[in-house]
Amino acid sequence: MPPTPTPIPRFATTQLHLLHLEHAAEVSTSKLASTAASVSPQTRRTLQATGHALTGLILSQCRTGLGGRVVGEFAPDPAVASDESRAADGSVRLGAHGIRVGDVVRVADVAGKKEKIGKDKEKGGEKEAAGPEGVVTRTGEKGLWIAFGQAGGGVRSKEDDEAVEELWGKKLWVVKLANDVTHRRMKQTMEKMVKMGETEYTHFMRVAFGHTSPLLPDAEAAEPVEFVDPSLNDSQKEAVRFALAAQDIALIHGPPGTGKTHTLIELILQMVLRKKRVLVCGPSNVSVDNIVERLAPTKVPVVRIGHPARLLPSVLDHSLEVLTQTSDAGGIVKDIRKEIDEKQASIRKTRSGRERRGIYDDLRLLRKEFRERESKCVDNLVRESSVVLATLHGAGGHQLKNQKFDVVIIDEASQALEAQCWISLLGAQKVVLAGDHLQLPPTVKSSQSSKEKASKAKSEESTTKPEEELLEGVSLERTLFDRLLALHGPGIKRMLTTQYRMHDKIMRFPSDELYQSKLIAADAVKARLLIDLPYEVQGTDDTQEPLVFWDTQGGDFPEKAEEDDISQKGALLGDSKSNEMEAMVVARHVNNLVDAGVRPENIAVITPYNGQLALLSRMLREKYPGLELGSVDGFQGREKEAVVVSLVRSNAEHEVGFLAEKRRLNVAMTRPKRHLCICGDSETISRGSSFLKHWMEFLEENADLRYPDAGDLL
Repeated sequence: MPPTPTPIPRFATTQLHLLHLEHAAEVSTSKLASTAASVSPQTRRTLQATGHALTGLILSQCRTGLGGRVVGEFAPDPAVASDESRAADGSVRLGAHGIRVGDVVRVADVAGKKEKIGKDKEKGGEKEAAGPEGVVTRTGEKGLWIAFGQAGGGVRSKEDDEAVEELWGKKLWVVKLANDVTHRRMKQTMEKMVKMGETEYTHFMRVAFGHTSPLLPDAEAAEPVEFVDPSLNDSQKEAVRFALAAQDIALIHGPPGTGKTHTLIELILQMVLRKKRVLVCGPSNVSVDNIVERLAPTKVPVVRIGHPARLLPSVLDHSLEVLTQTSDAGGIVKDIRKEIDEKQASIRKTRSGRERRGIYDDLRLLRKEFRERESKCVDNLVRESSVVLATLHGAGGHQLKNQKFDVVIIDEASQALEAQCWISLLGAQKVVLAGDHLQLPPTVKSSQSSKEKASKAKSEESTTKPEEELLEGVSLERTLFDRLLALHGPGIKRMLTTQYRMHDKIMRFPSDELYQSKLIAADAVKARLLIDLPYEVQGTDDTQEPLVFWDTQGGDFPEKAEEDDISQKGALLGDSKSNEMEAMVVARHVNNLVDAGVRPENIAVITPYNGQLALLSRMLREKYPGLELGSVDGFQGREKEAVVVSLVRSNAEHEVGFLAEKRRLNVAMTRPKRHLCICGDSETISRGSSFLKHWMEFLEENADLRYPDAGDLL
């Protein structure tokens, strides 16, 4: 039976409505974070603890980046650094924070000085000096780099270089803002789809919305493939063959640890051998740079659009930032960049306001010339490249305007909003999506479950379309990967089945419950334990056991709602939960692992709740600086030798909240290689869903089952 077609304009209109709600939710959650600079030191620390800010900074250097933009490095201020943040060589490290490459941020003066504003200047009108906004291009232990003038925020009253110049010598903090760039590009793409006529739809668009069925595989492309990497396993080879033969759409389903990126590299190389031009995208800088890094040794001509997240030489060599300097056409651009940097440095040497104004005028002209010459250079570099890589929203940048590709590959497609994917897909002929729809979808702040809330927001939105134009059953949580699979069935998908991460016992439950028992642990990993690490580890009950379950049933380990704290922190954490007694069990287990010789940097402690994360951080971060502490959601795509999971929920009502989301639990239980320790209350958890009930039964049967004594912990 052919699929039921979805009207494309109505789909795009519905997406626009949902994106409006989501953007409003993002802005409201970052209101506290973006309320200028005059907040208390305690609030700044809380913003940092909840991933919204980074405090105690100074501007340490400036340079000219891509597009002639001012790029500043912000380092920890030695004057306010704690002893724990100092390395053995005396250098100062940044504190823990949640700011990532690609985040839009504002740099503010801790003093929060006032400035005169607008028409009220004569009347003495004042507001907080907001500080310049930019995009984080690089983070490291000892600093982070921010490129100014590309955040896409509102018009500011000062030129970027002047605003940045004023930061020298001040005590600063950086605060994360809602990312308007991604939202604006998604909105523009959906608006284009609303206006497109049927004759403008590509064949892929017609397939994607059920107006036609996928074409049969191309028999010629399906001929025997000579693999560049013959070490690929059978399921990886089959996925590559399938994607090569597909004429319009192919999904590659990569469960945890199954070598999805490895498979994509082979697919890209095979496409290039067939003289195809490929655009490779991902939702994050990390997902894209991971592919650049692995493509680099193959010598295929590649260009990375945007700022690489990891500035490894192999990645840098392919970024536009370096290519515009190292290519033949980049020589003149490089000379202008040098002149800009020299003028920039001269500003701090002159005290005359007139001279400074003259230098700023010169800088403006130089930056204009720089952008024009660089633009030509960039256009040539992109046109001559076989493989172009960009984040999904980066694919909407000017560098790819009018560029044509034979194939678009999207990695981590199950973690991207559908509207974000379409930025790169409007003109696509053939598309390969890779991901795992059984792990967490993209984070969505606006709750679509509350119809009242949605209808209230809709009534407040002046641009809202009539009710009949919105499609039922469309949500931001549903990804393009999910929707295509439901629309056209498993015939458009191939699954990778050999996993190279987990001990067999750790893998068994997710394989049986979520992956139809199809996952197989590779011989090299299926029996490895912590005691087998390539350094000395003692043989203990923990290091010789792959799966441990600390069952806190009985009511001695009650959860607490963070909203009970009437404080700034409570407001930021929302209705997050914590469980102090359970946190003690986690801390003791970590102590035991470290005492047995396991290095803290090989251990991660993760929990679904920010309230518990804050509690665990207070208990463990200072004692074990190398230990990784994070949320389950933030740890997706990561792995560690040992992972300790704190489930938190323990209450008489047997409420489990968002633990009922099996994709979240799937992420939690598939991060470790050799050792997984679960801490939780089986009485509460097992009542949450049939999935959770089966998991508790599996742990009771197969894990090393332990019951902590509350008296021993106090």
